Amino acid sequence: MMPQEPVFHRYVALGDSFSEGVGDPDPTRPNGLRGWADRVAEELARRDADFGYANLAVRGRLLGPIVDEQLDAAIAMEPDLVTIYAGGNDLMRPRVDLDALAARYDEAIGKLTATGATVLMWTAFDAGWSAVFGKLRGRSAIYNELVREVADRHGATLVDFWRFGEYQDLRMWDWDRLHMSTPGHQNMAIRVLGTLGAPHRIEMDSLGPDLPTDKASRRRADLAWTKDFLVPWVGRRVRGSSSGDGVSAKRPTLAPIS
Repeated sequence: MMPQEPVFHRYVALGDSFSEGVGDPDPTRPNGLRGWADRVAEELARRDADFGYANLAVRGRLLGPIVDEQLDAAIAMEPDLVTIYAGGNDLMRPRVDLDALAARYDEAIGKLTATGATVLMWTAFDAGWSAVFGKLRGRSAIYNELVREVADRHGATLVDFWRFGEYQDLRMWDWDRLHMSTPGHQNMAIRVLGTLGAPHRIEMDSLGPDLPTDKASRRRADLAWTKDFLVPWVGRRVRGSSSGDGVSAKRPTLAPIS
């Protein structure tokens, strides 16, 4: 007998810029973003005329605020599917207590799975190839092992971003090298739907031509990235501000896919 394809009725996405959809612009949508979660919701809605989708994710949020601001609101919507990506911004801070971070995550995932919903959570991406973010590789690897334990303990489903080798192609990332590009979001939606065992009609956009690999071109690209992204990003850390200041969730309540 063929396995039955899943049907979900209420989907809530939690997290930070990853789930908000930063890097996949669409001026017709709330916050001017689409993203992988919207794409997943669109495909799941094909199987249920009464499907509802909420996205509470806000860029720049640390794990603690994600739990404090989004968890209870999500549970109140009685979802049967929850996705949560959290901890990535914590890993980029100068100091982080990984055990305390995992303990907070463990409590949150326990509350979500206790509702009976299918819960998807992610490992951090392996950015070992990056001259800057690659310095966090050891920290990310330890965090991932703690995340795996949390998923195992509560029966959550793990989306193992760490092992998605296709994201070593810089074209899968937006200009800031921190957020996925439109093809990156498309690919993540395909990965998520595959993890759920759900059919889809998503086709990835072309990645475009290969990026130049000669030293002069790479140096120019690195200098531009440092000026346009890294310096402002470090400045926000120094000032204690966030890219999410003043930003609200783009879909704060369950609503149909239009």
